[in-house]
Amino acid sequence: MKDRNGAAARCGQSGVPRPRRQRHFSFSNLAYWITIVFLFLPLLALFFYSFNRSKGGSWDGFSTIWYEKLIFESPSLWQAFSNSLIIALGSATLATILGGLAAVGTSRYRFAGRAAVRGLAYLPMILPEIVVGVSLLVFFAGIHFRLGMWTILIAHVTFNIPFVYLLVDARLEEFDTSVIEAAHDLGANEMQTLLRVILPMALPGIASGFLAAVTLSLEDFVITFFVSGAGSTTLPLYIYSAIRFGVSPVINALSAVMVMGTILLVYPLRNFLKTFAARA
Repeated sequence: MKDRNGAAARCGQSGVPRPRRQRHFSFSNLAYWITIVFLFLPLLALFFYSFNRSKGGSWDGFSTIWYEKLIFESPSLWQAFSNSLIIALGSATLATILGGLAAVGTSRYRFAGRAAVRGLAYLPMILPEIVVGVSLLVFFAGIHFRLGMWTILIAHVTFNIPFVYLLVDARLEEFDTSVIEAAHDLGANEMQTLLRVILPMALPGIASGFLAAVTLSLEDFVITFFVSGAGSTTLPLYIYSAIRFGVSPVINALSAVMVMGTILLVYPLRNFLKTFAARA
């Protein structure tokens, strides 16, 4: 009787034997956990030492002094952070508009030179950053454009457009074009089709492109270094200047705050995009 009950439990209600889970060594699992530790261990160390009372590498007791200095005694750092935030949001917005419209144009319409346009759209993304930075510097110098916040904004829009274009174009390739034909059959013109059909269906790609552009702009150093001017110091440039005199734990505190803010922002937005993409 026990053997029959045990067999029935293993088979379940359908009578089909359930496969037993065998835990065994897997190289893919090992590689996965090594990668996770490699990526997140520096972040954990940074977060840990942001509470260190000492400036050195040795632990000298728990303290929030560096967070206090970050909030109340770091005006130049906050100025650099605000510059980076302004550039990131502004360049991401412009790049999303231009890259999104370019993706709609090349995927929706057929015209002469379409293949060349799609190839050139990826050029800033595959070129080394130092080449892009020097090219933009020569261009601005040639037209006698003063280096500053505007040149940084233009440069960031330039290298952000391909990333937005790639994400939006990939999204547009997924949905059925018969929906657009149905909209035309129901009397929608080109503008109505764009605003009410194409853009809502491409919204996950647009949002992903915008977030990618913000991230790339915030962390860019090489291109910004070439096209920045007086009074346009961004956060990467500020950190680079501070490294020459030793990294202050205030930078650790700011980095910890930014990591936690990114986590709190990305996970809810990720779930929203997955739900929206499933409904679209």
